[in-house]
Amino acid sequence: MRKRDWFLVTFPLILTWLVDRFSKMAASGLTGISSHGPVSFILHHNHGAMLGLFSDLPAVLRVVSLSTGGAFLICTYAIVQYLLPIRSLLLRSGLSILLGGILGNVFDRIIYGYVIDFVVLGTPTISSPAFNLADALQWVGYGMIVYAIMREGDLLWPENNARKQYWINKKFQLKYCLVLMAVGLGLTVISLVFSYTYLRVTISELVGNNQFLLNKFLIPFVITFGIICTAFCGILFAVGRLISHRIAGPVYAFEKFLLEIMEGKDRPLRLRSGDEFRHLEGLAEKVRAECRRRQQGDPTEDPNKSEPRP
Repeated sequence: MRKRDWFLVTFPLILTWLVDRFSKMAASGLTGISSHGPVSFILHHNHGAMLGLFSDLPAVLRVVSLSTGGAFLICTYAIVQYLLPIRSLLLRSGLSILLGGILGNVFDRIIYGYVIDFVVLGTPTISSPAFNLADALQWVGYGMIVYAIMREGDLLWPENNARKQYWINKKFQLKYCLVLMAVGLGLTVISLVFSYTYLRVTISELVGNNQFLLNKFLIPFVITFGIICTAFCGILFAVGRLISHRIAGPVYAFEKFLLEIMEGKDRPLRLRSGDEFRHLEGLAEKVRAECRRRQQGDPTEDPNKSEPRP
């Protein structure tokens, strides 16, 4: 995509976060209940995830895992934006609005340890759980994503643009995936050693060598870190397979094209959208033109061919 397109894609993310941030700043001064028909405003601190989920978990496991999940989603968002094979500003903007809403709540959780909710829909007898604009905007993002997939599904998964297998060069692709996973695993191990030792030393400085308190905080931390590490390595493996497929696919197609040219078959080389080495299509056309010229025995276009002697 062009630079202007990337601005149009990232701007909704920033705008969504700012709208959520200012609305929560205004809601922080609410006292009591302010009703306006079916919409009521009341300040509520949500210590869990969306609509209060996971609020019963221990504080360390809840705050750390949900906050880290936000950072995890940022990485996933960047990977998805990079791997999308089509321009589709609607789909990409929907992803940005969705992430902006999630980050609005993650910011609260990191700074305050809870999320600020202040909107309730319904009547005193039947009402929705408290939510905020970030929650509402996330559903806008979901709607844009679903609509874009329904409208542009043929562009995302065209029938004549699909390879029947993802393991084209299994040895190369597995090696690529394992190397990528090894790098990710190494970084997570380094992060685990640093964060675990830092947390342990900090807790020991505050409460002394109390094994009960150390286990209370450290065991949930290690479990959560292990779950995140496993998910991270799984995503790295999947991403490695996709990227290696985009590398191995064009090489395989070009090799097949050369073999067919040598057998006398004349067909163009067509790569998939999103493939690497797209310049191979142009090179293949030059090879086809040169083969046709030689088959026709046209000496006028061959500067190296000597003129026949009289």
